[in-house]
Amino acid sequence: MIASLRALERFLLPNACVACGRAISPATRDALVCSVCRARLRPLGPGCTRCRQPLPPVGPCRLCADWPAALTWVRSSVWLGDEAREMIHHAKYEGYHALGGAMAEVIARTVPRPAHGCLVPVPLARARLRRRGYNQAAAIAEALGARWRLPLVDGLIARTRETRSQTALTPEARTANMRGAFVATPAGRDAAVTAASRHGVPVILVDDVLTTGATLAAAAAALAAGGQREIAAVTFARAVPYARAGADE
Repeated sequence: MIASLRALERFLLPNACVACGRAISPATRDALVCSVCRARLRPLGPGCTRCRQPLPPVGPCRLCADWPAALTWVRSSVWLGDEAREMIHHAKYEGYHALGGAMAEVIARTVPRPAHGCLVPVPLARARLRRRGYNQAAAIAEALGARWRLPLVDGLIARTRETRSQTALTPEARTANMRGAFVATPAGRDAAVTAASRHGVPVILVDDVLTTGATLAAAAAALAAGGQREIAAVTFARAVPYARAGADE
């Protein structure tokens, strides 16, 4: 009901950018992010070969050091600046389901298309899915699959419980919060023995934002326990290194 009222409100009111509030030309009625804010999105540069995090001055990458071995690579499209944060906030909490397409467009433009794989959205807990009405990760994955021409496979893993919001948690608390939060479903275990899986075609997790990687690591651990041999992940945004604030689940 709330999502329907928000959709009606957006239909009746002049179209405005979700990130800055500027009016958007009627010629681009379906746009949700203005051209100025799109231009301000900052793509990630080179970094760790596994996760693309900027490397520390000394030693190996610290972000992905403790991730499951099966999680072979992770890519994010842009840094979590003000514009990206507003996009994610509106997608999660304001009913802007269509922002999944806008995020997928940015990912497709900035992250090289994998040669093979299937896209698997990180699932929400049932209670949160009922409150929100949709899964923003699934909205991104669906639109990204159409752009990358890769299949979308939902239901390989499920949430075992409702987890606390990660926003105010320390990295250690995030890991503890997500530990055991996912489990491979029977469909996921069956998929693990398909010909595609045996030949190493990766399952590519899709989510909106990566902060410490705790959510993706827990999801990958569940897939690996279910038999998946190669797992990757892609997100729209990534928190600035060493920042405490985050926007992920």
